[in-house]
Amino acid sequence: MSENKREILKSAGLITTLSLLSRVFGYVRDQRVAFLLGTTPVADAFTLAYRIPNLLRRLVAEGSMTAAFIPVFSKYLTEKDQDEVWDFANRMFWTLSLILASLAVLGVIFSPLLVRMFTLDPALFPSFVVQTFHMSPSKLPMDETVLLNRLMFPYIFFIGMSALAMGILNSYRIFGVPAFTPVVLNLSIIALSFCSRWFGHPSYALAVGVVIGGLLQIAIQVPLLWKQGMHFKLGISFSHPGIRRVGKLMLPGIIGIGVPYINFTVDTVFLTRPIMPDGSLLSLSVADRVMELVLGGYAIAVGTAILPMMSRHAAEKNIAELKNTLAYSLRIVSFITIPAMVGLILMRRPIIQVLFQHGKFNAASTELTAWALMFYSIGLPWFALSKVLVPAFYSTHDTRTPVKVAFGIMFANIVMNLMFLKLLLNGGPPLATSLAGVLNSVILYQIFETRYGDIGWRHVREALGRIMVASCGMGVAVWLLLRVVSFSTKHALWYRAGLLTLVLAFATSIYFGLCWLMHCEELSDIYGIARRKRAVGPDIAVE
Repeated sequence: MSENKREILKSAGLITTLSLLSRVFGYVRDQRVAFLLGTTPVADAFTLAYRIPNLLRRLVAEGSMTAAFIPVFSKYLTEKDQDEVWDFANRMFWTLSLILASLAVLGVIFSPLLVRMFTLDPALFPSFVVQTFHMSPSKLPMDETVLLNRLMFPYIFFIGMSALAMGILNSYRIFGVPAFTPVVLNLSIIALSFCSRWFGHPSYALAVGVVIGGLLQIAIQVPLLWKQGMHFKLGISFSHPGIRRVGKLMLPGIIGIGVPYINFTVDTVFLTRPIMPDGSLLSLSVADRVMELVLGGYAIAVGTAILPMMSRHAAEKNIAELKNTLAYSLRIVSFITIPAMVGLILMRRPIIQVLFQHGKFNAASTELTAWALMFYSIGLPWFALSKVLVPAFYSTHDTRTPVKVAFGIMFANIVMNLMFLKLLLNGGPPLATSLAGVLNSVILYQIFETRYGDIGWRHVREALGRIMVASCGMGVAVWLLLRVVSFSTKHALWYRAGLLTLVLAFATSIYFGLCWLMHCEELSDIYGIARRKRAVGPDIAVE
């Protein structure tokens, strides 16, 4: 196994382990939200109020800013001395803090306008537009949504600074603590959810937990930054060449890196229409959480691990290694996400029932969520591929290409939402987003290969063929098994949870067994890293 492959797998393995821990606590968090709020209008209000700053976080902070910063910072590490490196990092820190603080204040002030925009309030549009598109007011409790949004908006400041800290530490191949920070956020929300009686309403306690969690995420990374050499010397600069370069890459990249999130927001708008069942927003949020167990557990981990590596290859003008890294990442991500897609489609109801059907989240809520998850699952491999393809463009300091593609994808998503709205109800937006994800990944891949040449598609195609055959075989076995086992609520929760665990273990064993029979290289690589008692490649810091 090459050194690059070992580094990818080791880094991704560490990030995955901590990400899965975060997803476990994320499930507990969402289960608490579902238990306290159910699929009620207040639940939809909380979901939208959190989604607005969270969207900005994903686009501005963890999205385009991190993807733009790491290639520039990696170039500084390659070409500059340590004094220049840390001068750039310090100035970036304080300049970004000023921008994010201003953004947070503006978000609090203009929260009513933001909520109205995200719900397509007819009052914001000319009368002929309202009549042409039959626009009607949202069903959400607007005052409650605005208040919750104002409570949570400062989160954008803390999480943005946390994302910058993560970018610096990842560039030094320190992945452990940055990958652990979402656990802290989830623990904060969970803790505050048990204190709801002190806040008048559970939604207020949850909102405060979000802000406290964001503060803790940056706080636990500061000691590591200091240890590496960052002493936080005050200095704000919009003229520093490194900051200007990050800004130049970041502004268009807000759209390029955020296609799935922008499409998710488009879905939000459609899900607030009067035609939708109550709880449609929460159903999509829960479905997204289940998807993130896979997408966040491994695909994002690989994307996080390869960006610093591909940025180094690009800085060294080693395009051949960059393409090899990309091709391997595509194969290893597909190895995880294609069988996951099959499993989620087949086991969507038992998964939602066991994980979330408690308190106010009843059987009708499970059906509503499972319907959305079925269509959402179709896009899982494609969402994952975009997590690898977009950083490939960013590593070469190209943000314009993803932006151009993103504009077309957004329009396609809106059109497909309109097509599926009445036919599939709350299943329409997830299907539109999944198909948009397919288009996004296919177009980006074609452009990259046209520009830089063949990345080894023959090898990738052969690997994908074996993966799909193994996934289909696993799917048939799981489908047959589900015909003879019962997840009836007549059984105790511990019984259903144990049964679900056994079915998942059975599915995993069948898939790995079929991959072994077909000599899948990806299985051998993962197994080789898992059983290695000591590192052979470069060390990956766990600090």
